[in-house]
Amino acid sequence: MSDNAPAVPHAPAPYDAVVLAGGAARRLGGVDKPGVRVGGRALLDRVLTACAGARTTVVVAGPRPVARPVLWAREEPPGAGPVAALEAGLRLTTAEQAVVLSADLPFLEPATLHRLLAALRASGADGALLTDADGRDQPLVAAYRTDALRRALAALAAGGDGLTGLPLRRLTGALCLTRVPDPLASFDCDTWDDIADARARIREHGHVLDEWISAVKDELGIDLDVDTGVLLDLARDAAHGVARPAAPLTTFLVGYAAAQGEGGPEAVAEAARKAAALALRWEEENEAKDGGGNTRGGGPSTPDAG
Repeated sequence: MSDNAPAVPHAPAPYDAVVLAGGAARRLGGVDKPGVRVGGRALLDRVLTACAGARTTVVVAGPRPVARPVLWAREEPPGAGPVAALEAGLRLTTAEQAVVLSADLPFLEPATLHRLLAALRASGADGALLTDADGRDQPLVAAYRTDALRRALAALAAGGDGLTGLPLRRLTGALCLTRVPDPLASFDCDTWDDIADARARIREHGHVLDEWISAVKDELGIDLDVDTGVLLDLARDAAHGVARPAAPLTTFLVGYAAAQGEGGPEAVAEAARKAAALALRWEEENEAKDGGGNTRGGGPSTPDAG
């Protein structure tokens, strides 16, 4: 390689994900908490979407339909607690780093996991975890070095009583940890009030559109980032310059045209540009007047003969 060649940025280190989804949810009356819907999506699916960048994702729970392929594991005996569940999930991982997540995090985003993994690498610690609005550690929204986790789990198991029923603090207390404050991403749904709060929050004006787009993409199996501002501008132009029903029909046709072409964000943007230009031309024609009156249609009126 030439000395003057540009430096190639390091690719992010691969990571695995372990999602604990087998709790009893006693504070919710024993309901199937991972299946509770917030913003039209099951809590577990929301978490699985956030960690879609993982090389391997292990869900510790009984198998169920989910938004993307995962591996399933189960602690022995079932219901033995979070430490035993984590050990069961970790057996199926191979990456040097793993994110460990609960299944009830409605506001978790891929960017949060990237921050945790970056903090883990930069600190040299055994783990990087989020802290909530009160500054409390959240060990189930964290990134860990898998070898450190395995050593700590083996030490606990060697204590004679096994891992059943152990609280997570017995595990994390043996690790060197760094902390990343994030009150929103660490918000979990332990009670029905928490779920009601989460459902209300995603419908706030500043969040509802992004939430809806994410939900639709998940439902349709679409992995495509598009400029929503471009599409909204197009819908506005079509509604104003043509007719209100033209807005949804036009955006549908733009999506169809993009799918027929390259299908990427650039194809969507190009189709939207063409349709927006057409809508503006349509509006100009509607508003066109000749020098002497109110003729529409984009051309001058024809004077009456005689």
